[in-house]
Amino acid sequence: MQPQPQTMTCRYQKDLPILLLVNALIAVLLTLIDERTALIDNLVISNCIGFCIWLCNWAMDRITGEAWPRPWRMLISTPVGLLAGFTLAAAFGASNVIAILLDAPSQAWRWVAIAVLISGFASAFFWLLFRAQRDRAELEVQRRHAAEAQQAQTAAQLAMLQAQIEPHFLFNTLANLHSLIARDPALAQTMLEHLNDYLRASLKRTRQSATSLAEELDLVGALLAINQIRLGERLSYQIRVPATLRGAQLPPLLLQPLVENALQHGIEPAIAGGVIEIEAEQIGTQLCLRVIDSGLGLNLNTPTKSGIGLANVRDRLMYLYGSQATLSVAGNTPCGVVAELRIPFAQSQ
Repeated sequence: MQPQPQTMTCRYQKDLPILLLVNALIAVLLTLIDERTALIDNLVISNCIGFCIWLCNWAMDRITGEAWPRPWRMLISTPVGLLAGFTLAAAFGASNVIAILLDAPSQAWRWVAIAVLISGFASAFFWLLFRAQRDRAELEVQRRHAAEAQQAQTAAQLAMLQAQIEPHFLFNTLANLHSLIARDPALAQTMLEHLNDYLRASLKRTRQSATSLAEELDLVGALLAINQIRLGERLSYQIRVPATLRGAQLPPLLLQPLVENALQHGIEPAIAGGVIEIEAEQIGTQLCLRVIDSGLGLNLNTPTKSGIGLANVRDRLMYLYGSQATLSVAGNTPCGVVAELRIPFAQSQ
């Protein structure tokens, strides 16, 4: 893959100090070879030729793009840049090499040597520059493909995790519905409505790579409502999220595992049950989400039955945000757990 002309222009600008150094070395070398020549004269000629070849290469890149192979473009741009450089150097007051070649053939060997030396160094410089640019472009393509493959793999893993969650949750909910239909049809209908809300929100989320905090709250809200019917007075919950934050972007399967952990490890084992609170606030450039329960607490080394534990959430945070996101878990007073999730704040598209 070959860089586009605009990209090559930017890279030429970055490599300008190298070109100046090469031109200076050529001028010093020419002065050492022939002490009769002045360093300033050789500097002017060397820089004029080097920059003219540079400009010719740039122009050829803009005109031909990838239609012509690089060696053919250099075969054209090098002699054209060489003649243009000699002419420009004469205009700046340096020796008029073209006139000397025409008027004094006996001195032609010196200027031919200069031309060969400068054009050889300049051609080598641009060839190495082109190879470096091509290698960087190919490496960037490989990195992008690797990132896309990793993203696809992560998406597939999330789909598998989602598939593991749904049957476990559905079987429990349907079992509760079966027992409620006979003894409390109205409550069974309410649970069925919450299940419908949950499935609708879950289906929408599986079709997106990112969701909003509002959509995630719809999902966990339906989840909590179903479990409140199942657990009765042993569970109560509150969701305190400002309207200004409900449009925040949130990757799926980050908030739900924290709520499930609070239910399975905090509320359900407690005889008296407890309260689950969900809070959100913006702290600087980060979105802070908290899941607080007043249950028995949480064994941090034990994942949930669905296979998604806090370690999985931390792994996903590291992959998605690196060091910009954190998950901390601490004890709640007087009992329970506070799980706090911090990610970079961004509004949903």
